[in-house]
Amino acid sequence: QAQLIESGGGSVQAGGSVRLSCVASGYASGRDSMGWFRQLPGKGRREEIGCIYIPDKRTFFSDSAKGRFTISHDNVKKVLYLQIDSLNADDTAVYYCAGLYDCDSKVGTHSVTDWGQGTQVTVSS
Repeated sequence: QAQLIESGGGSVQAGGSVRLSCVASGYASGRDSMGWFRQLPGKGRREEIGCIYIPDKRTFFSDSAKGRFTISHDNVKKVLYLQIDSLNADDTAVYYCAGLYDCDSKVGTHSVTDWGQGTQVTVSS
């Protein structure tokens, strides 16, 4: 059974950066497409931040995430990363990594195969 475990969250100062990690295990042949989502406080829906197509490392982001968010993947360690720069209070959320059926420019429409348990990021001023 596939398992995704995030780490790296916590309390971060506004203006700073954070890098979240997601370790994947249990995939029989790996997952080509993976993504990051977040759930803002009081919101029931998880919004897709962006995704990465692992074979060629192409990344795609939502319009609101372009510029401050970076997604990368270490093929050797099989770890997915999300770096967020210039953090502000609006970035306070639970962040989830996910396996996806595909990854392309249609961020926000991708279907999820597996969810991680989430990691909380709280930005304080």
